[in-house]
Amino acid sequence: MYKRQLVLRETQAGSGRGGRLDPLGGGRGGSPASLRPAGAAALALGLAAVTGCSGGGSGSADDTVKIGLVASLSGTYEPVGTELRDGFKLYLDTHGNKLGGRKVELIVADEGDGPPTAVPAATKLVKKDKVDVLTGLVGGGSVNGVLPLIQQAKIPFLGSNARPPVKDIEYVWTTSFLSDEPGKAIAPYIKEKVDGPVYAIGPDYQGGHDELRGFTEEFKRVKGKLANPDGKTTWTPFPKTTNFMPYFAEIAKTDAKAVYCFYAGKAAIDFAKQYAQSDIADLPLYTAFVTEGSVLQAQGPAAKDVYSVLNYAADLDNEANRTFAADWTAEHDSQPTTYAMASYDAAAVLDKAIADAAKDGDVTPQTINKAIAGLGQIDSPRGAWEFGDKAHSPVQTWYLRQVRPDGSKLANVMVQDLATLGS
Repeated sequence: MYKRQLVLRETQAGSGRGGRLDPLGGGRGGSPASLRPAGAAALALGLAAVTGCSGGGSGSADDTVKIGLVASLSGTYEPVGTELRDGFKLYLDTHGNKLGGRKVELIVADEGDGPPTAVPAATKLVKKDKVDVLTGLVGGGSVNGVLPLIQQAKIPFLGSNARPPVKDIEYVWTTSFLSDEPGKAIAPYIKEKVDGPVYAIGPDYQGGHDELRGFTEEFKRVKGKLANPDGKTTWTPFPKTTNFMPYFAEIAKTDAKAVYCFYAGKAAIDFAKQYAQSDIADLPLYTAFVTEGSVLQAQGPAAKDVYSVLNYAADLDNEANRTFAADWTAEHDSQPTTYAMASYDAAAVLDKAIADAAKDGDVTPQTINKAIAGLGQIDSPRGAWEFGDKAHSPVQTWYLRQVRPDGSKLANVMVQDLATLGS
């Protein structure tokens, strides 16, 4: 285990878990029990203190940079939130608990199930704690809810999960992807491999809409045909749908030769397990995220042979990934996931940006943001990527993966490159 020296405070801001959860096409990840926060209670992890802070970019005697990380540490998408947190912390642990040569005070807050808790959490970090940078956020609804705060405060938001389109991107970045890109990346492959119509199904909320829109629009562009009777995606009520068998029975009545879907969290487990027991179990299943993270082990043999599209696979053969995967598995009893990787990369981006800002003068939210814009290529476990000018999202390679045995366990094994997307 790596020696931890940074200040880490975990807080919950706001109350109430009402409102619709929007995991934005992300949705799950590993959640090691040893690192799971105790509910929504404030938690001090007993790390050595670092005094002083930048006070929202005003500078301090010890040059400490304050970073606020908001992630789902409770609620349906706790697994993703814990991976975002732990990916960022892993980078700090393995880089002397500094970014750009500056000490870091990391303050972690609970996003909960969406905007009702995410917005108060982010507001406290920005207005009371005066962080220099905000990172994390699982849900697209949370991102949209926090954007006015970011624009008003003029601090960089470096999101580390999938993000919806944003009009004003001056202070908005993501190290993950735009949420319509997975479906867009895999659609041409499915058109080539599947001899016939494909049935599209997904959850009825923003993340589901974005994910399925990416697939259906690209599939139509390459002359693919949907097996859905009305030619449109079938939406399942979210989050109450736990029984997918009636939907599978309807699919069986069509001429579908394969199924494409996106599901998250417990819904992904339910979907995969029931699919394997249904009348359409013999139809190839192509997905975004359904088998990513801890849900794969919960799905067990039901997930075998399922295809998925992602910007990362744990078995990618490059030096950065070998280092990242080794460091991750040294602390966690699981393979690293795209959620942990994207947050790890958020820390890597800040490491370079803060160092560049320091060379040019004061390190402030504005100078960090300017430095992010000029970074160029990032050496990442997923492979090298860089921010696009149009959307401030990664220009990166997408991979086809399939669930196959890896030793005694099942794993998402990389099959081939699919496409390079980003803007």
